[in-house]
Amino acid sequence: MFTFIFGILILVFGYIFYSKYIDNIFKPDDTETPAYKINDGVDFIPMSKIKNSLIHFLNIAGMGPIIGAVQGILFGPVAFILIPAGCILAGGVHDYIAGMLSIRNNGAQVTGLIDKYLGKGYYRIFMAIVSVMLLLLAAVFVYTSGDLFVERFFNIKDFTITNPYVSGTYIVILSYFILAALFPIDKIIGRFYPILGLMLIIGTGLIIVGFIFKGVNLQNFSFSNYNLHPDKLPLIPMFFMTVSCGLLSGFHSTQATIISRTISNERHSKTVFYGMMCLESLIAMIWAAASMDIYSYNLAPENIIGTVNVVNIIANKFLPLNLAFLVTLAIIVLPITSGDTALRGLRITIADSLHLEQKKIINRLVIIVPITIVLFLILFWAKSSAGSFSLIWRYFTFFNQLIAIPVLLCGTVYLYKENKNYFIALIPALFYVFITMSFIFSQKIGFNLPLKYSYLIAVIITFIVFFITKKLAKR
Repeated sequence: MFTFIFGILILVFGYIFYSKYIDNIFKPDDTETPAYKINDGVDFIPMSKIKNSLIHFLNIAGMGPIIGAVQGILFGPVAFILIPAGCILAGGVHDYIAGMLSIRNNGAQVTGLIDKYLGKGYYRIFMAIVSVMLLLLAAVFVYTSGDLFVERFFNIKDFTITNPYVSGTYIVILSYFILAALFPIDKIIGRFYPILGLMLIIGTGLIIVGFIFKGVNLQNFSFSNYNLHPDKLPLIPMFFMTVSCGLLSGFHSTQATIISRTISNERHSKTVFYGMMCLESLIAMIWAAASMDIYSYNLAPENIIGTVNVVNIIANKFLPLNLAFLVTLAIIVLPITSGDTALRGLRITIADSLHLEQKKIINRLVIIVPITIVLFLILFWAKSSAGSFSLIWRYFTFFNQLIAIPVLLCGTVYLYKENKNYFIALIPALFYVFITMSFIFSQKIGFNLPLKYSYLIAVIITFIVFFITKKLAKR
């Protein structure tokens, strides 16, 4: 329990002091934001600090902090240290930089920022990567939320696409995704997300109440148990690739740049971007603790350990049946409210690259219709076998962490040119270059090389990225 509490303290004091330091570096002011400057009634609409905070929180808090937590805690109590430390030093910085730079560049999306600060070469590569990642994420979140829904509410174990309950649920969720991506942001997302965000916070709070009344069995960290993963996965890079939301997630930058278009004052950025990242990290910590307890008592069948199905076991253990039902409902909301904004983010990204204004509904449909067709095909393939979904999830994980790197490098270049402390962005960027490269070179979905060679190649690539970034900053 001590390690868990220590991790919570890292998160709390890190937010109080380090986020303030980051904010002071950027010095937010009262300059007119894109929400007022461009206000188009669709994507650029000023909203309040509280509403933006809750919307952004729900946008970023997909299944990541849950799946990442139930998988990441398999490495042992080291997760209680790495999750909050990573959030404070990397994840929060990443989200803040994405949001603030977007505000200061007329609501530019991630690819637009890459184009400006890193150049056309990076832009062309990451335009494709961002598009693929958002498509995969939307497919993954239809899949996971749909399966969770039919299991909890229809008590069905047959998750094949031919099951009418499954296919019907998928169609309903996908239809909602399309509507949320098409409608002005204040009509659906701005109206309902604050309520759903509160549901998630309350649901997680109920788990904490369950800890108090029913007790929770947690291990403490020591150097003898720094890695307890049952499959002997290496802590580096696998932990940092397994736990993204709650620690650092490239997907968050695509959501921060959406909210940058509704921020009414730059001074709200610390709370909206950095603060909501810390709140997500807290949720990951709580679900990691609940998962550790479940695993320690062998309450989860071996075939579902590390999967989203652990959620139902956790809810049933720590809460009465009626409250467990509500918590599961809150968790089902997570992937739905991230999947729709992933689709929205993809629409905006493509529109910006084509210089296609989005005030007219026909221009939004021109982009959304082909995206929906591709998304449906990905989803159909994912349901063809368990291995297909697993492959999609692993590639999504890689692309997700890969996208975080250029965002941090954009921050590095910007801060260097402003004669400010650019190391706050450069150090986490280079660390994740090493993590993502050692992962892709060592894994079967990549080059499947021995880990020691993958580390060596990753170090070389990290130095290359460092020198390229230094050159870009000085141009």
